[in-house]
Amino acid sequence: MALSKKNLMIGGGSAAVVIVAIVVVLIATLSSPSGSNGTSAANCANVGTGYAVQQGKTVEVFTSVVGDELTRYTAASSDFTACTGIKINWNGSDQFEAQLPVRVAGGTAPDLALVPQPGLIAQMVATGKAVPAPSAVLSNVDKYWSKSWSGLGSVNGTFYAAPNSANMKSLVWYSPKQFAKYHYTVPTTWAQMFTQSDKMAAAHQTAWCGGIGSGGATGWPATDWLEEVVVREAGATVYNNWITHKVKFSDAPIIHAMNTVLGWMGNSKYVGKVSTIATTTFQDAVTGIPSGGCMQLQQASFIAASLPAGSVVSPTGDAWVYYLPGINPAVTTPVEGGGEFYLAFNSSKATVEAQTFFSTPQWAIARIKAAGANGGWLSANSGVPAATYSTPLDALSAKYLADPTSTFVFDASDAMPAAIGNGAEWTGFTDWFANGTPVKTVAARIDAAWPASK
Repeated sequence: MALSKKNLMIGGGSAAVVIVAIVVVLIATLSSPSGSNGTSAANCANVGTGYAVQQGKTVEVFTSVVGDELTRYTAASSDFTACTGIKINWNGSDQFEAQLPVRVAGGTAPDLALVPQPGLIAQMVATGKAVPAPSAVLSNVDKYWSKSWSGLGSVNGTFYAAPNSANMKSLVWYSPKQFAKYHYTVPTTWAQMFTQSDKMAAAHQTAWCGGIGSGGATGWPATDWLEEVVVREAGATVYNNWITHKVKFSDAPIIHAMNTVLGWMGNSKYVGKVSTIATTTFQDAVTGIPSGGCMQLQQASFIAASLPAGSVVSPTGDAWVYYLPGINPAVTTPVEGGGEFYLAFNSSKATVEAQTFFSTPQWAIARIKAAGANGGWLSANSGVPAATYSTPLDALSAKYLADPTSTFVFDASDAMPAAIGNGAEWTGFTDWFANGTPVKTVAARIDAAWPASK
């Protein structure tokens, strides 16, 4: 619209109103996520405020997630794209761990990488190519996650990577129907758990079932049992130093924890013939829970898929879970699990916007909803309402993961060098259960296998 000076002079009041209106419309169009640039106010309502519109920008997220799960990530980020104009390119590869270092070294690093191990974060930071997380991301993590989580995304005191999903391993499976039948109750302390296990043993019941068979990965469930005990007895500092071998397997805290496991899952009073644990698959270990063939199993939530067909998983059904209690009162709400973290390789405006969104409750809520009725995707973000989860098992797991007082530790065998966590530990623990090899002998063998420092 053109306005002559004469018209401005004659109709100054009305012209000024027109000019102001034009300016307001232009500002709104240029700066508002719901302006005439094709973005959607409805989508922005699901994303939150403070994002700038950047039409035509793309942010690559390189990840190990593939298949249907990758499709769910695309669906979950659709509101963000519709609101900001920033397209998220979810690039999944089953060779992620091998390809990411190659891409970074070759100068083709992704904008963001969804890294599944803290050790790989440190490795990427050491290249000098990764960039610290922006202040908005750090603020969200400080607000919505426990300090244990922010520590996992930090390297040498600098925060780099916000958490994404989480998984919960600190669970005990049992049958509510069987517990009611025999008048057992869910224990809330370690001592109560074993007082009740003694009653089960006295009644000639198998108090604990276990299986560590897993083909070429045989032994891994036993590493989880030890990890659960180490964090409960010694706390996160000893646990994390154990991951890096500053604390050795032969050191007192780990030997003590191994002996605790020996008195639990290596105790014939509770498990029957100990050697059968080495020949029983981890999937078969849970099959006796609904019938009372065994009364309890320490295993992660995913084992529900191995229950007998038709089993009802609920607080009153054939199978359910309780939180594995703590041991040392000084270690508050110990939780073992895993997860992934968003690590950036540039500080472009679009990358920062995406990285910030992925650290919000809105993103976690969108990703949980994308999982559908069967659930299975968890976040430790405390800003996610419990009602967001579609299954009671997910809601219970998330309750402990998101507890601001929790002591969360990452699965140690996954974080240790592969020669240990996927090698010497598996074979050593299999020998431990199959043949009754002494604790100190097993520990010494694992220490001897630790790769030499470069």
